[in-house]
Amino acid sequence: MLKEFRENWKEAVRLPFFTASVVPVILGAVIAWERTGSFHWDYFILALVAGVALQAGTNLSNDYFDHLSGTDDRNVQFVRPYTGGSRVIQKAIVPAQQILQAALLSFAVGGLIGLYLTWARGTMVLWFGLIGAFSGFFYTAPPVRLVATGLGELLVGVNFGVLMTLGSYYVQTRTLAWEPFVASVPLACLISAVLYINEFQDAAADGAVGKNTLVVRLGRQRAVAGYVALVAGAYLVIVVGTLLRAISPFALIALLTAPIAWTAVRTTRAHYDDYLKLAPANAGTVMAHMLVGLLLVVGYAIEKVI
Repeated sequence: MLKEFRENWKEAVRLPFFTASVVPVILGAVIAWERTGSFHWDYFILALVAGVALQAGTNLSNDYFDHLSGTDDRNVQFVRPYTGGSRVIQKAIVPAQQILQAALLSFAVGGLIGLYLTWARGTMVLWFGLIGAFSGFFYTAPPVRLVATGLGELLVGVNFGVLMTLGSYYVQTRTLAWEPFVASVPLACLISAVLYINEFQDAAADGAVGKNTLVVRLGRQRAVAGYVALVAGAYLVIVVGTLLRAISPFALIALLTAPIAWTAVRTTRAHYDDYLKLAPANAGTVMAHMLVGLLLVVGYAIEKVI
């Protein structure tokens, strides 16, 4: 019984995708360590838990409100585990009301930690947390429904790229700096690309209920260019950032992931309208995001050590 409960909730919160919050928090802390020589483990762990809690709340609330709008129920072109939500409500594994309660609990946990870090480290934590919690909950929640405004992809990049990296850096140093901001942009581009490519399979169901994502607005064929721009932008920032000495020269190690990204781009261009053949692009984008972030961390660690 306990094992089944645990597995059900791992599926509900989409545990394998927590790299979206874990990687930027690690990156921000490692940049702070490399530049200042100090590392506060207690604040790092608290920031990590808060980031994961906010992501869990976002995932759960999106599942709940997508269920209410009917988009996940209409979706027959989803590819698990990348698109179509967690499906725990649709498969009657977890009741919808429990999903909403768990979402609110997750936001509460993240909020309480955020308040403590605001008291201990500074008010910027509060502002970052408020932006993240508001846009995470109201991404699909009425009456705001940010996803229907065409801003959803941008906000995901800001939250799970820029704000989490900068917030983690700030918690360590109590200051803001341009370097963690620049280093966060590739992650912002790639996590936006993860959401964006997943919208291709969901487009028909999303459009039917007024969930007007960028892919719905542009149409799948024209939306391909946006995906290519996001992926290319991530690598361009790494190259230009190192040339301008805005980030560590060892950040170039992240370019080792370019073949993964290129394969995902080729797959998207060839199969943008075939939800099954597009699946390798979904997987490749997730992998590119995770590996770029981890290799940026490795790059900064190398610079620190040598």
